[in-house]
Amino acid sequence: MTIGELTPQEQEAELNLEQLKQLVGLVEYDASRDPFPVTAMDAIVFCVGNATQTAQFYQLAFGMDLIAYAGPETGQRDRKSYVLKAGSARFVFEGGVASDSPLLDHHRRHGDGVVDLALEVPDVDKCIEHARAQGATILEEPNDVSDEHGTVRRAAIATYGETRHTLIDRSKYSGPYLPGFVARTTVVTRPEGHPKRLFQAIDHCVGNVELGRMDDWVSFYNRVMGFVNMAEFIGDDIATDYSALMSKVVSNGNHRVKFPLNEPAIAKKKSQIDEYLEFYGGPGCQHIALATNDILRTVDLLRANGVQFLNTPDSYYVDPALRERIGEVRVPIEELQRRGILVDRDEDGYLLQIFTAPIGDRPTVFYEFIERHGSLGFGKGNFKALFEAIEREQERRGNL
Repeated sequence: MTIGELTPQEQEAELNLEQLKQLVGLVEYDASRDPFPVTAMDAIVFCVGNATQTAQFYQLAFGMDLIAYAGPETGQRDRKSYVLKAGSARFVFEGGVASDSPLLDHHRRHGDGVVDLALEVPDVDKCIEHARAQGATILEEPNDVSDEHGTVRRAAIATYGETRHTLIDRSKYSGPYLPGFVARTTVVTRPEGHPKRLFQAIDHCVGNVELGRMDDWVSFYNRVMGFVNMAEFIGDDIATDYSALMSKVVSNGNHRVKFPLNEPAIAKKKSQIDEYLEFYGGPGCQHIALATNDILRTVDLLRANGVQFLNTPDSYYVDPALRERIGEVRVPIEELQRRGILVDRDEDGYLLQIFTAPIGDRPTVFYEFIERHGSLGFGKGNFKALFEAIEREQERRGNL
């Protein structure tokens, strides 16, 4: 697939190529040279303690739409699974029903979190053949699942911790999600004037791994999945007086799929990565960045819906170095300050971003909302301000 083609999810969301270039930094890409071609994110699958209530929360607070369901009523005896969409982003929330469901064991170990970063691929068998040759752990061999809507080809490989990448080819399938799921419709009534969605796409998914393992996993994505290195952040760029981390970013060829990978660095106190690894019980997906084309309206509505964001100190906005570095952006700095939105600029343009507090009981998974204006970066200039905000929250929890 080249930049000139849209995925079915993008078409359904009525997105166009110019929007995607701005939203997620889409670039030209020749899939014919790729040993492991990845088209896009297919879905982010969560294991949660209560899938029914979680699905309600994401409809009410995040403005997502329920599109499919599977559970005891549909023949899936051990779990309930809800599929939600916003734009081209698709989330699946699964919770154990039967007492012997493996989801309950996973949840006891990790709490609410991502179990599967599922990827849409044009050729499952080609990808698995290459992954096997490169030493990847194959969790699910290529197989077909079918129903009256057609056939899905799928397989899965292991990545960091207990996270997996399910590879999915749904080119011969027209159902609402996967065989075994039935279509469902959101029953939430949106207030008048509420936008169709609060975000349009998944920008990137960040993985936290143990000290000394970041380069191993970067190599895994390079070697096994043909991902390219986009950026790296080390040293004083992303250190505070108390904590530090190192980060490298890998992406597939067209930049629809971007995976920053973090590891802790030695510092005076416990870093945010250490805190995540402790409370999640090992490596996992730390946060998901969601692309929006109107971050001000998105943040206003999310706050009104009860979503909590990290607080940015006023000193960030009056820093003369920041004002000089960012130049002109589409809204006055005072409007960003009122909402706590961060801004960063690089040689390609600028971006606006903001981070939620952890969504669940454990201080693990949280979200970023990002609005890009040419920048292909990840907010390097904001890292210190962000980490200081996270550390204030860590200190309140007694984990710094």
